[in-house]
Amino acid sequence: MQFTIPKIAVVLIMLAVLGVVAAAIAIPLTNAPTFCASCHTIKPSYDSWFTSTHKDVTCVACHVRPTFEGFVQDKVIKGTHDVWVTLLGIPKKPDDLHAKVYSEVCLACHRNMLRISEVATRDLPGPLKKAGLIMEHRKHMEAFKKRGQGEGCTTCHASVVHGKPYKGYPNVIPRGHIKLDQLPAAEKAVLEASMVKAHRTMDCFRCHDGKTEYEGKVLSRKCLTCHLSENLSDFLF
Repeated sequence: MQFTIPKIAVVLIMLAVLGVVAAAIAIPLTNAPTFCASCHTIKPSYDSWFTSTHKDVTCVACHVRPTFEGFVQDKVIKGTHDVWVTLLGIPKKPDDLHAKVYSEVCLACHRNMLRISEVATRDLPGPLKKAGLIMEHRKHMEAFKKRGQGEGCTTCHASVVHGKPYKGYPNVIPRGHIKLDQLPAAEKAVLEASMVKAHRTMDCFRCHDGKTEYEGKVLSRKCLTCHLSENLSDFLF
């Protein structure tokens, strides 16, 4: 008895093979930051990334979660949507772009930040020791989780890659130290007309307002809550 493979099965196998080959070519290609920069809407974000402290970290390393669900939702679905809008729709202005970066992605590289307040000051990394940073990151992450409002690392560090340093800082610092009235006039005008304004104007005092409580205690407004006193005058102000 001669066994024959149905034509439909042959077609499906060929399509599967072609799909695997196409994916093997497309995934590395679309993972490259230069591919992202090929879209004129993303170009400003590429330029800011290229001069940031994260210039050695690819776009997908932050914007695509390293799970199957993350790959499908963050890269395949959102990526397809972005291509569709770019080619056939009306792309947003660069200042109005918004992308979610999940805290688990940040903590994959920066998990040691959770221990800042749990180690001796002498053992802090150089930049943190210089800033005298003793902020309890772990407690903030726990509080964000309890609040259930989608807060996380980017609640304070959202501009670390695509923002610009101010006040002579060598890199972008958490937005708690930057007020809207300290921004250059030209950029302030742009922020006034975009969704980035709300993103930038939120600072430490959004929660540390002298009224908000956590675990039965009013959150302190004092700088010494997060910084050692001997470092404040030289580094922060």
